[in-house]
Amino acid sequence: MAQVNNSQEMPSKAEIAADARRLARRAFKASLATLDSASGAPYASLITVATDQAGAPSFLISTLARHTRNLAHDPRAAILIDGSGDLADPLQGARVTLHGRAEKVNDEAVRRRFLARHAEAAFYVDFPDFAFWRLAVEGAHYIGGFGRIVDLEPADLLLPLDGAAALAEAEAGIVAHMNEDHADAIALYALAFTGGDPGPWRMTGIDPEGCDIALGQDARRIMFSEPVTTPQGARKELVRLAEEARAAVEPS
Repeated sequence: MAQVNNSQEMPSKAEIAADARRLARRAFKASLATLDSASGAPYASLITVATDQAGAPSFLISTLARHTRNLAHDPRAAILIDGSGDLADPLQGARVTLHGRAEKVNDEAVRRRFLARHAEAAFYVDFPDFAFWRLAVEGAHYIGGFGRIVDLEPADLLLPLDGAAALAEAEAGIVAHMNEDHADAIALYALAFTGGDPGPWRMTGIDPEGCDIALGQDARRIMFSEPVTTPQGARKELVRLAEEARAAVEPS
């Protein structure tokens, strides 16, 4: 759940963009808006989502679904990510609408990151009518409270991955290693940095800006102190975070 900031102090665009990126990274589900292939009328549907390393939304959909037929006819689409959770007044919650063109992708990293968030999709991911799609983001509109209503450009939302190929290639191994051998550190991240509940948190992805962790349908974002582009840099930062988290939650 993302609570709005009602302060009258105007935040910087960089701060607003960071809020929007965190909201997208934490989302499990979203509303997908497409244009009906027969009438051209707007059509909205519910999808489950993840993000690629850069932060673009990805989703797994069937050719039997109306929204898939719509995208095959016209790839223009928008995705609304709602951070209002169970707030009594949902308009007090943050939300972001990303728009662009949806494209079908055959990318092992997209598949891996999606299944890490949606394990139940493993049952049908290889059905012949299902495929992964990604939104090629062309812009966004973010609402997060007083003074936090702004249009954003792709550069505000997507991380530059230049020079980070080594990290991308090592992502699967890093995530598996952390989940198998350092689950205690991930749990500490959740407690110390996000206020998350105790439990078997798992890492679902890592990118130059941070890493994503999840416990059931609760996802949190752990930010790095500075961008990392290599496995060595990621290891150093994850160790530093573990030490900082341990000092914060364990009695001296």
